Amino acid sequence: MPGYDAFLLVSFGGPEAPDDVMPFLQNVTRGRGIPPERLEAVAEHYYAVGGVSPINQQCRDLIAAIGKDFATAGVDLPIYWGNRNWDPYLTTTVAEMAAAGVRRALAFVTSAYGSYSSCRQYLEDIERARAEVGPGAPQIDKIRHFYNHPGFIEPFADATLRAIETLPGEVRADVPLVFTAHSMPEAMAAASGAPPGGRYPAQLAEAAGLVADRVNAAAGGRHPWRLVYQSRSGPPSQPWLGPDVCDYLEELARDGAPGAVLVPVGFITDHMEVVHDLDVEAAQLAARLGLPLARAATPGPDPRFVSMITALVSERQDGRFPAAGPGSPGCGSAECCRPPVAGRPGHPAGGSPGRPAAGSPGRPAAAS
Repeated sequence: MPGYDAFLLVSFGGPEAPDDVMPFLQNVTRGRGIPPERLEAVAEHYYAVGGVSPINQQCRDLIAAIGKDFATAGVDLPIYWGNRNWDPYLTTTVAEMAAAGVRRALAFVTSAYGSYSSCRQYLEDIERARAEVGPGAPQIDKIRHFYNHPGFIEPFADATLRAIETLPGEVRADVPLVFTAHSMPEAMAAASGAPPGGRYPAQLAEAAGLVADRVNAAAGGRHPWRLVYQSRSGPPSQPWLGPDVCDYLEELARDGAPGAVLVPVGFITDHMEVVHDLDVEAAQLAARLGLPLARAATPGPDPRFVSMITALVSERQDGRFPAAGPGSPGCGSAECCRPPVAGRPGHPAGGSPGRPAAGSPGRPAAAS
């Protein structure tokens, strides 16, 4: 196996000033016929926090931590960063890599799971960038899915335990754990391949179960848990993964639950889908319902998560990665993480996670 000579962090991107917000949203939704009023509604989420998405700074912080961990572990790779929708753009970064003489790089995508939008679309983005750069572009291989890696699960479990401790004492013992992830069309989820219903919901359920098991073992109690979804951005007529987190909080309140702990297991950092859809929208609803609510932090800055990235790089460098495993180049097979068939419900032209495509009734989704 030829050696790797660079590491590439690939992310979604986000605006970093108020004047960036509308151009960013136009990038995200280009060619999808999204009404201007829908983009303006989503833009308000950004203006409410100064017009700056947290995601780019979180990527910078992650890169700094990865660099230190690489040095400690003896991984001698320069680190590059490219985004899908904002500076630094992926094509620009791949051109810089080519100019620096990079021939073969490993890419870490900021999503733990398998689906078209969270896996294969990034592979398509990478190949599009390579094509634009031309014959000198480096080969770029994607690191595998990591949804069940201890470096991802353990930080979530500890963050959940800390969140429980912030609730009133009488609420803590059996408070439900509400695991959240970005929704997507059911057809898109199914197209991601086996098991039934697709890899995306199955991997999410496995990750949530692993976190819940650790929490219950550490807490000496039994916290019931449920996987729900957030940030829907499609028309009401199109079936999307559910239930919606806000609908579920209302159900918990009706059933007399003592409170809830939100665990954003679908995300690696606290970007806009987390800080708006959960910390603002869900928190305001819980307050109206009189439902005590806490939210667990995502693993992004945790040293165990950073060390996981180093370990995933090392396994590929050492040739220990199984060629047909999840998340290998091309996702392991032509059947994994496919897009839905064009013209059918759930095709990405109808809206996909991270895009405020058509918006859900009353709740336009944030982008990153």
